[in-house]
Amino acid sequence: MWPSLQSAFVIDYPKKREVFAAMFRDRVIHHLYFNYTHEMFERTFIADSYSCIAGRGTHYGINRLSQHIRSESRNWKEKCYAMNLDIRGYFMHIVRSRLLEIANDTLKKMSDHQVSRHGRECWRDVRDIDFLLWLTEQIVMLDPKTSCEIVGDWSDWDDLDHNKSLFYTPPGCGLPIGNLTSQLYSNVYLNVFDQFMKRELKCRHFGRYVDDSYVVSRDKREMLAMVPDIRDFISERLGLELHMGKLHVRDIRHGVEFLGAFVKPYRNYVSNKTVERMMQTLETVDLSNPEKTMHSVNSYLGVLSHTASYNLRRKIFLDGRFDNVLDFDSNILVSEPLKAFRFPK
Repeated sequence: MWPSLQSAFVIDYPKKREVFAAMFRDRVIHHLYFNYTHEMFERTFIADSYSCIAGRGTHYGINRLSQHIRSESRNWKEKCYAMNLDIRGYFMHIVRSRLLEIANDTLKKMSDHQVSRHGRECWRDVRDIDFLLWLTEQIVMLDPKTSCEIVGDWSDWDDLDHNKSLFYTPPGCGLPIGNLTSQLYSNVYLNVFDQFMKRELKCRHFGRYVDDSYVVSRDKREMLAMVPDIRDFISERLGLELHMGKLHVRDIRHGVEFLGAFVKPYRNYVSNKTVERMMQTLETVDLSNPEKTMHSVNSYLGVLSHTASYNLRRKIFLDGRFDNVLDFDSNILVSEPLKAFRFPK
């Protein structure tokens, strides 16, 4: 019988959140669906939608914010502001019936478009659109609360914000965090919002990563005047709520935080929250397993390589704790990213 039960559990890192994990055979179907549809959906997305799209991840989003700031401020020479926007409990409040309508309308619209500009085939010639519409309904309309089993104990949910749990959502709302299709649908659902920002409000410098978005403008008053229109649109059209507590307007000269980075004039830093999580992880790493330690170190060095973090890397990795990994004369295999960050003592 499909779909089968999902496993529901709570994780604490990097922040406490609820996860629904589908069974293996269901994940196979989710990947099949993603492979069949993601190109059709992505062609309707704006260029500044960053998540779950090949080549448009977190680093791309940070670089785009930096480019938008430089463009609007004329390379940091004019006064400029950045406004951060966030949606309260986004995944938990997606209205599944509205999502199904948006997804099906997009698939039907794209079915008549050419697969490639160099050929004559349309998507309906290479995809079974009726099957995809049926499968979309099966995935979207599944109520995770009625088809799951709890892993762990109910007490794990005690101090979890109700806005971050499907068990407290209104009927017909919520997508499970953990499914590949949920990541795809998060962009499909908010593509309506993206088009509104670009076409209706004429925001030239706008970007979004899942439910975190930004607007960059030299006119602070005009930017703040957008907020009521944005709040009304996502409420009436998408059934979502703008998180006013996380709405911030900052002078770009003081820095803008986005996707774990802190963008400042002519350089980017790692945000304090990211550094704190990094330190917590490295403090508990198993130093008796050099190979596993090497992978953790390389992972964080990869993150830090995209920012101005030379002094931070020296502070973390030259305190003697990782000498057994940083010993290039030993028999331990050290990967190229780690070698690239060898520091003079």
